[in-house]
Order: sequence, then C-alpha cells, then structure tokens
Amino acid sequence: MNNKTWFRNAKFGMMIHFGLYSLLGGEYNGKRMPCIGEWAQRYFNIPNKSYERLAQIFNPIYFDSDNYAKLSKEAGMTYIVFTSKHHDGFAMFESQADTFNVCRCTPYKKDIVAKLAESCYKYNLKFGLYYSQELDWHHPHGGGYTTKHLNCGCMSWTNDLDYPENEKKDYSICFDEKIKPQVKEILTQYGDLCLLWFDTPHTITKEQSTVLYNMVKAYQPDCLVNSRIGNGLGDYCSCGDNETDFDTNTNSENFKLFECPATINDTWGYKAFDQNWKDAAQLHAIKTQLNQRGINYLLNVGPDALGRIPAPCIDILKQIGKRN
Repeated sequence: MNNKTWFRNAKFGMMIHFGLYSLLGGEYNGKRMPCIGEWAQRYFNIPNKSYERLAQIFNPIYFDSDNYAKLSKEAGMTYIVFTSKHHDGFAMFESQADTFNVCRCTPYKKDIVAKLAESCYKYNLKFGLYYSQELDWHHPHGGGYTTKHLNCGCMSWTNDLDYPENEKKDYSICFDEKIKPQVKEILTQYGDLCLLWFDTPHTITKEQSTVLYNMVKAYQPDCLVNSRIGNGLGDYCSCGDNETDFDTNTNSENFKLFECPATINDTWGYKAFDQNWKDAAQLHAIKTQLNQRGINYLLNVGPDALGRIPAPCIDILKQIGKRN
C-alpha cells in the first residue's frame, strides 16, 4: 500500500507538541499568556540567552514513548506526528547542524525523535515529523520578518528582540545553514517517515519550498509532504488549525487529500492552567463528520515538562477509543 492510499484511509492521528516551552506551561515572570503555549518565547519576549537556560533543566524523566504509542492505538489512531523542531529553533533530536538540541544541551541527553520512531515501529503506527522550516527564533536570519501582521494580534512572527533589524535579515542564510541540513538529518536518521509536516510559510520562496520538497522525495520517495511547505506545493492539504468546517470543494488548492490539525483544549504546547477540555463525545462527533468528508483528524496532545500527557487528555482519548 503506497502512502497516498494509506493516508486516504488513515482517519485519525496524534500530533504531539513537546519542547522547551513545555517547561513554562504558559507562565513567565508571574504572568499568564492567553494564547497558544508553544509561542511563549515570543509572547513574553524572552531573550534567547534566557530561553536557552530552559535547556539546562529540561529533563523529561517520565517521557515513555511506548506509552504514547499504546495510547494512540487505544484511541483508534493510526499515525503520530511529532514536533522535531518548533519555531523556537530547539531540536528534539540529535543534530550536527545546530547544537541547540535535546542531546547536546540538556541533562536528558536522549534523542526523543528516535525513541518515538522505535515505539511507532514496535506498535505498528505510522510515524511523521513536524518541522518548522521558516520560523526559527534562535537563528539571526529566521523567517517571518516580511509578515506585517502579528500572530494572534500580539506576537511577532520573527525574533525582533534579539535580532531587531528585520531589513537586514536574509532567510536564505538560515535556510542553507540550518534548515536544509536538519531536514536531511530527520529524513536519514529515523527510518521510514509517513510524512513531513511543515508549517507557517511566509518568507520562503517557491524555489526554496521546491528544494525541500525534492529533498524529501530524493531520500524518502513515499514520504508525504503537507501543503504548509508553501507556494502551492505538497501532497496533501493541511486545513487551518481547528478548521473543522473546511470545504474541500472550494479550498482544496487542487489537493485531493486532506487533514485537519486540532487541539483537545485551547493550546498545542502545554499550558498548566488550560483546562478547557473538549469532551470525548464532541471530539468523536467531529472526527466522524470529518472522516465522512474524507478528512483525517490530527488531534494534538501537549505533554508537560516531565513528558507526561495530562491525565484529562488521556481519559478523553481512551473514551474516544471506546466509541470507535
């Protein structure tokens, strides 16, 4: 079965947002953020030197990739998509391209992507990786600096605190120095990937998107690429976040495969005080409605800093599994 056939029948997957932002849990210097937790560095305007100190204490001793895989299976999911690098630039895998990664600068020192890859293979789950190909707040030339509006109306897409001179930024430097080498790493270090999940294209050119797309197909011809690689490329369409009313007839951009990424509460990255959980009946109804229209449901979990999926989230996923 090729991956397009598999994807068309996949129905239900787990997305996992896990990184240094999980340590903050949506709070910093006595303040809480109202928006998505993985954007904490930008919302609180935390300088890179301060943010890097989080790596010195990042030690998710209760992270158990087998338990993640077993929970996914129990919920009726068929694939997992994990955040290998989010916008903060911190890689959750061993990277030679940039030392800002879980193996090089944390007390944990283990390759989390490798652990999840092994568990997915063990439990017969497809494994995909999220990789932020444009936004990288740790690199002086990370993208997003051409975007005029603010994310959620309050956060800059680029790191204009550490690197305020947007007019002097050149994303092609970041692209050549970090993005391409790290994409090659994740394509060559973790066995077969079912998909690469790119995100937030703004500054990236069509030529650069094409380079990444061709790289994926050169190293892993069966690996699918989502539409957020940018510039009209990709093998399937990622709907807008939580866009459960997505119209495949008018918004397809010529794509024939679709997926809706969504949250169980109101955040992707862990926020300790976000207890606005959707119940299992509601989520199962959304899944059913999406699947009937040929759209996969990619439902996110946000582990805490110790690597634990919040208990209410676990209960909800198990209840969904009983309804399948």
